[in-house]
This record gives sequence, C-alpha cells and structure tokens, in this order.
Amino acid sequence: MRTEKDDHNDTGTYRNYIGPARDRKNNHRANIGRNSTYKKAAHIEVDDFWQFIRQGYIHPWLGGGGSGNQNDTVIEAVAASAKIYSTGGYEVFVAGTISPWFIEPWRKIAQKGVDVRYIVLRPSKEITVTRATRRAQRDFFPLSVENVEDVWDSFADVGIYEPHVVDTTGQTAVESAEAIKSMIKDGYFRVE
Repeated sequence: MRTEKDDHNDTGTYRNYIGPARDRKNNHRANIGRNSTYKKAAHIEVDDFWQFIRQGYIHPWLGGGGSGNQNDTVIEAVAASAKIYSTGGYEVFVAGTISPWFIEPWRKIAQKGVDVRYIVLRPSKEITVTRATRRAQRDFFPLSVENVEDVWDSFADVGIYEPHVVDTTGQTAVESAEAIKSMIKDGYFRVE
C-alpha cells in the first residue's frame, strides 16, 4: 500500500502531535494542516472523544481510579477514525495526549503500510504549566497545576520514542510547525 502519491488521492498519512497537557499541540497541528500538500486534510482532537462519553466518564489521568479501560477504548476509537480518514485519502493530523503505552493501535496501522508519525511536543515543565494556566479550562477536562505536572512527568522519558521528542520551549507555534514539517519531510518520527 502506498502511503503518498503525487496527487495525494490514494491512502493518506497520520501526523500525531502528542505531548503534555496544554503544550499547543492543536496550534502545531492547525498550522501544518492548513499547509498540507494533500488535497484533503482532517484534524482530529483526542479531547473531543472524551466528551462523547455520556455516562461512566472517569478523568483519564486517574489510571489507578479505573480509567484504564475507558482510555484504551477512546484511543482505539481515535485510531479507527484516523484510519478511516486516511483510507479516504486524507492527511490526518491527530492532536492529543497519547502516551507511548497507547501507541499499539497506531503501530498496527503503520504495519499495514500507512505512514504514521508520532511526535512528542515537550516544552519545559515550567512553560507547560504556564501555558496551561493561561488558557481557559474545559469543564469536562479541568487541569490543575498538579494534573499538568503529572502529565508532563509521564512524558519526561518516553523510552524508545525519545527520538520523536521536539522541545518547543523557546519556539512560537509557527516556528515549531515549520521545524516539524521539515523533519517529517526528512523522514523523522515514523512509527513502525
């Protein structure tokens, strides 16, 4: 299965912009997505999928509090949606906090010949907390400083995915998007 064609009407690709809470993943995804070389591009925000749960919602960061099965289900739903868009010829940009232990659905898709990239945006903890506290909080997904720090800590070492980390601490969203776009073109961040 080809992952890219000159006319970009065949199978699409994934670009997963992953990182700690409130690190501007959506800004990066939007900046790169608007400039996609594909005729069609789709933007999927993982946070939207949490809002679809009407009963039994558990804050996703409460892994020990029973959110594990819910989190697995949500990530599988996101991956399935991205796969369908990709099959339709879209370049797919997924923005969300997807930890390395949630990569398996994406690996399965990549093993079928789809160009899947996993990009961890990791600004400093201080910058991440500052950005999070400056933004409006969502009722369904409130982020305290403690929660933001806990999520950042979970991305402090992403193991075999460390080469997928981009430090965006001193960059604007546009600067980060341009750097990432260049690195994607050079073959970085591929999931196998």
